[in-house]
Amino acid sequence: MDHPTLIVITGPTASGKSALAVEVARRLGTEVISADSRQVYRGIPIVTAVPTEEERGGVVHHLIETLPLEAYYSASEFEQDALRISGALFAREGVAVVCGGSMMYIDALCNGIDELPTVPQGIREDLMEEWRVKGDTWLLTELERVDPVHFARVDRNNLKRVFHAIEITRTAGTPYSGLLTGERVERPFRVLKVCLDGDRLTLFDRINRRTLRMMEEGLEEEARSVYHLRHLNSLNTVGLKEMFAYFDGDMTRDEAVSRIQKNTRVYAKKQLTWHKRDASLHRLDIAAGTQANAEAVLQLYDTVQKS
Repeated sequence: MDHPTLIVITGPTASGKSALAVEVARRLGTEVISADSRQVYRGIPIVTAVPTEEERGGVVHHLIETLPLEAYYSASEFEQDALRISGALFAREGVAVVCGGSMMYIDALCNGIDELPTVPQGIREDLMEEWRVKGDTWLLTELERVDPVHFARVDRNNLKRVFHAIEITRTAGTPYSGLLTGERVERPFRVLKVCLDGDRLTLFDRINRRTLRMMEEGLEEEARSVYHLRHLNSLNTVGLKEMFAYFDGDMTRDEAVSRIQKNTRVYAKKQLTWHKRDASLHRLDIAAGTQANAEAVLQLYDTVQKS
């Protein structure tokens, strides 16, 4: 097909992205590529809200539960994987659906990412060990020392990004911030981006209820099964951090659940702030429901196909 189309379905956590992606992919006869930085790992399906077989509705999903918890994965690696998978889907179906809330992953796929040096395994392992021994405060201090420019603008709660900036700096021998050009890459496909949005109180209620549902589904047991690996970056995520604090005796179980709800709401606010900066997003109301929003996406897709 001369003009393949990538349909990106994004939005804040608990907004119903997965259900919408499945419905759109099913109607178009294509497959879903996950753009979630945690669903790619095996062993933590509850806390990462991996769609169940039933929820997938027979639609093939890519890049979910493919890596062991010890594996390293980045936006650059996602970009290459997603380009390869979407290319195959374009050749067969002419369209691919990407679903997720990891904003940097979506930006990397749609706009490209700066070419950065490949980090030798030795540098990564050494830095990981230093982090494990010296702790999170040291990691932040180290980034401030080697790249104060990036330290001033990085999300200091996202330690994965902090870690990545340091390992790139050590590999390149120059600050990570100096390697970032911000140049957009022209892709050989059209991009249609839709974002689920809606009333904040409704969204936060969905987040609170989903947290309770995760607890009923076995989040605590899942967290206990990986507690011995809590130093891994893949487990540095909302839901597990709070459970680990509960296991350590730093808070009660009820406090941990309440903290998961609060921290998930904070994360959703960050996602919403990111989405506000993207003028290319077509916004759909969560309250409309999956079927109505799927119809809206298909209408947008038809318009893109005719342009």
